[in-house]
Amino acid sequence: MADFFCKSRITANAGFNRWLVPPAALSVHLCIGQAYAFSVFNDPLTRVLGVSAPTAADWKLTTLGWIFSLAIVFLGLSAAFGGKWLEKVGPRLTMFVAACCFGGGFWVAALGVYLHQIWLIYLGYGVIGGIGLGLGYVSPVSTLIKWFPDRRGMATGMAIMGFGGGAMIGAPLSVLLMDAFKSAESVGVLEAFLVMGCLYFVSMMIGALTIRIPSTDWRPRGWTPPQIANKMITQNHVHIDQALKTPQFYLLWLVLCLNVTAGIGVLGQASVMIQEMFKGSVTPASAAGFVGLLSLFNMGGRFFWSSASDYLGRKNTYFVFFVVGACLYALVPSMGMIGNMAMFVLLYAVIMSMYGGGFATIPAYLADIFGTLYVGGIHGRLLTAWATAGVLGPVLVNYIREYQINQGVAKADAYNVTMYIMASILVLGFICNLLIKPVHEKHHMKHDEFDELDGIYPAGEKEV
Repeated sequence: MADFFCKSRITANAGFNRWLVPPAALSVHLCIGQAYAFSVFNDPLTRVLGVSAPTAADWKLTTLGWIFSLAIVFLGLSAAFGGKWLEKVGPRLTMFVAACCFGGGFWVAALGVYLHQIWLIYLGYGVIGGIGLGLGYVSPVSTLIKWFPDRRGMATGMAIMGFGGGAMIGAPLSVLLMDAFKSAESVGVLEAFLVMGCLYFVSMMIGALTIRIPSTDWRPRGWTPPQIANKMITQNHVHIDQALKTPQFYLLWLVLCLNVTAGIGVLGQASVMIQEMFKGSVTPASAAGFVGLLSLFNMGGRFFWSSASDYLGRKNTYFVFFVVGACLYALVPSMGMIGNMAMFVLLYAVIMSMYGGGFATIPAYLADIFGTLYVGGIHGRLLTAWATAGVLGPVLVNYIREYQINQGVAKADAYNVTMYIMASILVLGFICNLLIKPVHEKHHMKHDEFDELDGIYPAGEKEV
């Protein structure tokens, strides 16, 4: 059994078509991307006991908001600790463990709904499922960078765009399953959790069984490592532990954290938000469609912006995210006040494309700054920024909203202050990105250190 998961078992033979690897990555990321659609469960979970209307014993929205936040926290933590393990054991074993955790997390959460114990939902979807999210997230990234050393940005976009698109499948699937199972005694969440746990486990296992890695001396046909003059793209490598001693790591950490904080809180409450801002005009099914549309732009933005970064440069691409994003967030409240739903949806679609693009561009940014040798592990550690943002974003949106409503502000206007705060956060991100410079040569690995490393080089890097 151990041989089945070892790296030598999944090392591709000569002539293997590298374009068979992205579907394996997508089969995992399209599943774990369901996390972005969790908001469609929030309203039904507030009515588990009352079914048609919340009772005093039902969970409040602020209580339920921690499910999503916990999942993102443990995504970041498991990615941070699992990134280095991934480089050692390979992507197949990592994907298998991710499938067990993510699918199993749904089943534990279903038990929590059945017993009406919120801590079991926190444990199931938040902790166990969150670990599955983190391991599933990092496992294809370094693999695809190794298969596509000639197009780093495009490669990371392919690896990560499925996560952004997961809600496009997860949102309507969740609504369909809840509608199929709901009754006078049930809102259908318990049964939906059980079915989705099974479906996602099977899909992620397909990815685990089909993933392949290149041999250490493999290169794309006709490609040689270019001698790039761009000082923001290093020809050297920084050890995974040494990267933590550089200011660049922490600036990039802040860049990702601030970009994610601005988007994740809104995305986590997208279904409820559009129903409250346009009350009477948006049904729960339409709100799920809105979540699915955001997911489509989130997914498309991951491929579009990361591919564009191959030409624009990673730093310039993030400048676009922060400048344009801040302007769009500042415009959102006015669209809600004048009732222009079309412009409201369009603004958020563009915002979500850049939000997703930030996730897909950051691994290539890391490879440019620190080299490709340990990019998987460094990327995993940087994802603690996502874990932090997974708490900050929803807390800002949920608790500022609740405070304003308690002060007498109408629900439709309760998000306005939050939008201006998000715009300010993106301005801070712009400053952090501006401060990023090339890593000082004292942090670079020396050539004699390469001799101590055997069998872990990304494609073609041993010759550098």
